[in-house]
Amino acid sequence: MVGAMTLTARAPALLTLSDDQADAHDRVAADLLAAGIDLAHGGLTPPGEGKPSVLAVMGKAGSGKTMLLAQLTRAMIDAGVQIVSGDYEGKRRKDRRTLAVLAPTNKAASVLRLRGVPATTIHRILYTPLYDPQYEKIAEWLSGTGDRPVIEDLPDLALDRAFAFFQQVASIPGALAAAGLRGSDFIKGWKRREEPLDVGFIDESSMLDERQFDDLREIFPTLVLFGDPAQLAPVGQSGSMVFDRLGSSHKLMLNRIHRQAQDNPILDLAHALADPAIGFEAFERMVEAESKRDDRVVWAERVDADMMARSPVLVWRNATRIRLITAFRAAHGAPDDALLPGEPLICDGIELPLKHRKKRIDLEARGLIKGAQVIYLGPGNRDGFAKLHVVGAEDPQVSAASIIKIEKPDEDEPFIPSAAKMGAAFLHGAAVTIHKAQGSQWENVQVFAPDLYAAAQAGRTEAGLPLWKRLAYVAITRAESRLFWIVRNRLALPKVPLSVEDLRPASVPLTLTPQTDA
Repeated sequence: MVGAMTLTARAPALLTLSDDQADAHDRVAADLLAAGIDLAHGGLTPPGEGKPSVLAVMGKAGSGKTMLLAQLTRAMIDAGVQIVSGDYEGKRRKDRRTLAVLAPTNKAASVLRLRGVPATTIHRILYTPLYDPQYEKIAEWLSGTGDRPVIEDLPDLALDRAFAFFQQVASIPGALAAAGLRGSDFIKGWKRREEPLDVGFIDESSMLDERQFDDLREIFPTLVLFGDPAQLAPVGQSGSMVFDRLGSSHKLMLNRIHRQAQDNPILDLAHALADPAIGFEAFERMVEAESKRDDRVVWAERVDADMMARSPVLVWRNATRIRLITAFRAAHGAPDDALLPGEPLICDGIELPLKHRKKRIDLEARGLIKGAQVIYLGPGNRDGFAKLHVVGAEDPQVSAASIIKIEKPDEDEPFIPSAAKMGAAFLHGAAVTIHKAQGSQWENVQVFAPDLYAAAQAGRTEAGLPLWKRLAYVAITRAESRLFWIVRNRLALPKVPLSVEDLRPASVPLTLTPQTDA
């Protein structure tokens, strides 16, 4: 019989740190040592009642923030700190030390997970799941705190699939899904977190508003924020970010652009925006010249409708967003009164009265938070429900009460092709504002340059910088591989119909490496 099994956390191989990264690493390590976590020698002491600590590690794109976050996470795991992922927590021990790596959105968290960092969203850590006792035995076994269980309704092969999945991705819900269970089978509800945690690493912290920051400070006595000061501040914060209120001794700046980010024309363009002498026209000439030298930058006369299905066009103005969405739907032959499977959506919040707090928690915990990117799969089995794929979520397939709104040019009220009386609200996601795109990345990104020109003509500034430059910086740095700079208000017709085939879960190869009990 196979006994308890252990999972070796997966992380990127250790890399040589630059001087500024090493300085930041040492400063974070010093704060952690004061809190009882010794990264140098792997020693842990129980959490005490020390003074709360907040540090901010800041730097522009390519400065190595994510690399440093990954290194620190690896060191924390090696020191014996337990990762709290938000999908399952075992029995509490008074002496345990915990780390949660958080991001504001599912997409931002998924970018970290693809780099080997076990990240989850802020919302998922604010709530804790209530597991069915029978299936909680599987969670305890996978997390190394229990023996392999015998479940009447699950054959051994299903448990083997769950284990094989967990070896590759340390997600309890994902492993249970690999065993053939649905979320509603093993998670019976959610509750607001009642007890504090320990250490929190927060990526994309430029997106945090004051309320989220205060919530995090209540939960984590030790916080390390990772953020880009050149990005856009949250709406309503007058161009300021939460780390702006920290004293200079609590802010660490990474300036060096690292080797893996050098010779990257996309980052070169983003950093060129820091030159105060460069105006919009001069910058466009730089983009055009770069497109002739490197195919990672594309000077495009038209928006690509096929790309919009999975990677939204990034715009500044809402009117532009609505016009492009209307053109996208028309190009795909979408009817006025229904959605086609494969159409992208953006969660616009939860429309529920306060008395339905439990339902709100359930929707948010499953990834349906404001700004979440979603693909419409089809109508649900109940009236007003929709089947959805939550992009970047660890358990992406959900069926939820949905209010889907399609905005149209020159119309004050959106058309609603599908709606429950209350639930998660969605706008179309084929085009999104640059503000909403912050924190996300896509392999290919289309930036609608006429909108940035309009922002430049408006002459607005944010935190002392021209608004168009902040918009352009955020939009450009959303691109992982290729940047498409769209220069005309035109749409190229799609070459393939909308589909959901790319969203089907891949099969998990069965590779068992059990350890027997000593």
